[in-house]
Amino acid sequence: MFVDSHCHLDRLGQSKEELAATLKFAKDRGVEHFLCVSVSVKDYQPMLKAIEGLDNISVSCGVHPLHQEDRCAKQELLDVCSDERVVAVGETGLDYFYSEDTRDVQMASFIDHIHVANELNKPLIIHTRDARQDTLDALRKHKAESTQGVLHCFTESLEMAEAAIALGFYISFSGIVTFNSAKELREVAKAIPLDRILIETDSPWLAPVPHRGKQNQPGYVVEVAEFIAQLRGISVAELAAATTANFYRLFDRVEAA
Repeated sequence: MFVDSHCHLDRLGQSKEELAATLKFAKDRGVEHFLCVSVSVKDYQPMLKAIEGLDNISVSCGVHPLHQEDRCAKQELLDVCSDERVVAVGETGLDYFYSEDTRDVQMASFIDHIHVANELNKPLIIHTRDARQDTLDALRKHKAESTQGVLHCFTESLEMAEAAIALGFYISFSGIVTFNSAKELREVAKAIPLDRILIETDSPWLAPVPHRGKQNQPGYVVEVAEFIAQLRGISVAELAAATTANFYRLFDRVEAA
């Protein structure tokens, strides 16, 4: 069985009936659980409404580094993330590729998220792009190893992955690993310990080969798993079992299916 450790079900633009069918397709392919991630605090309640009544979904809440127009006070973030339904804090992080001019605001928000995660003892979900050293420095300085977390949709170097793993973090791979341009990333997926790997879709974006050009969906996490299993020379069943166990170990507030 598989887990989609990071998706945005509320961003698929589907009716409740359509979303139920999308999740049924995923479940029929062996995907047993979905972590639906909020990109801003103001979107948290609408996200809950979008998935209301659907099974096997857990949720997180945070402010994406590229959504700083939706930045909130630390206390508001703490209040929302204190909701027992929230199993993780984020996504949060740093993105200097798309928005280097907001790096100071991003950093302040990122530090708030780390402190909230530490206070609530909930893992962090981190988006990082072109901000390797600053991301690692912030995690170390603010003791993020206390709660651990995941570097999701990972696209950085093996060196960064190993440094994050040393802090107790997991590395999650999306459909990007299947892209022809992702040669360096595939080496990371081959090299890091199996007990530190998660898989995700980040849907509705980044559909894996052979679905590129389509809207991504949670059922396509199977292609990510198949690709990484082939890279590592192991069975899909072994990869699925390991990444599913890793998910429930990290997000320990989620009840295993």
